[in-house]
Amino acid sequence: MTHPPAAPALWDTAPLPRAPLYLPYDPGAFRMALGLTVVPEPAWIEFDHHYPAHLAERRRLLAHHRPEVLDATPGSEPMQDELLDLLATHLCHHHPGWFTRHGTTLHNHLLGETLPLTDDPLDRIGRLVQEDFCLLREEPDATLTLVAAILCFPSRWRLSSKIGRPLGAIHGPVPLYKDKLERPVDRFLAALKAGRIAQRLNWSIMDDATLFQPTGHGVNDGESQVTPDTAGEALVMRVERQTFRRLPTTGGIAFGIRVHVTPLAPIVAQPGEAARLLAAVRALPPEMERYKSMLPFRAALDTYLERHA
Repeated sequence: MTHPPAAPALWDTAPLPRAPLYLPYDPGAFRMALGLTVVPEPAWIEFDHHYPAHLAERRRLLAHHRPEVLDATPGSEPMQDELLDLLATHLCHHHPGWFTRHGTTLHNHLLGETLPLTDDPLDRIGRLVQEDFCLLREEPDATLTLVAAILCFPSRWRLSSKIGRPLGAIHGPVPLYKDKLERPVDRFLAALKAGRIAQRLNWSIMDDATLFQPTGHGVNDGESQVTPDTAGEALVMRVERQTFRRLPTTGGIAFGIRVHVTPLAPIVAQPGEAARLLAAVRALPPEMERYKSMLPFRAALDTYLERHA
């Protein structure tokens, strides 16, 4: 990789913003719902002050764990190419102080790098943004299949066990998905038009802040070291900002996953949030608590939130 031309002056006046604090839990009765909102084009890709650290970790994973974080099925190449071109165009148009394009070369002024856009599209995407992307293809029977992905920050699932499988089978282990979400998800994605972007937020509480977590769902058979006194820093809120858009040429669905990890302490410091979170946690069905591997630290979490509610 070569050094790009000097970054435009915009960089001097447009520093990376602080990471947003998403609080998507609902203190009412538990509902398994899509919770979709419309996203304007400029807000498709998120940037925040974690960008340099996150991109360094993505490069490390691509170097040392590539088969675990990047995979694709034969025939998905046009979708991969289209997503990379769409992403490069978006970055240069909406963040011209950070990204510029010269022919088939993209200059990343945030990191001082130059990337060719002519090969290895999933790798290039993984080196440009904090989002992961899964590509879904509509099959002749109208089912959607995961055909390609750059997945550096999985929330306890393995790409190798999901690639090439239909969307319904991929979500088979998720409690209540088949009864509550499968049909709404299928209807929404079938009707998604090119040019429209939608998002939803998914949250979990974990005792591990690591971004790369390919395993861990349903693990409840151990003692936790978390106590009510340490829960504020030892436990984290892991939020996935999931985005959906249809690729206009190939018709594939680009499913983006942007992970935000925040210790509980700054969350419960917000007025009223400890009580809201406590109510949301207590409303979780038992099967969802088990799936999210919460049982080892569940008592400590309850006590911690009660103290601050």
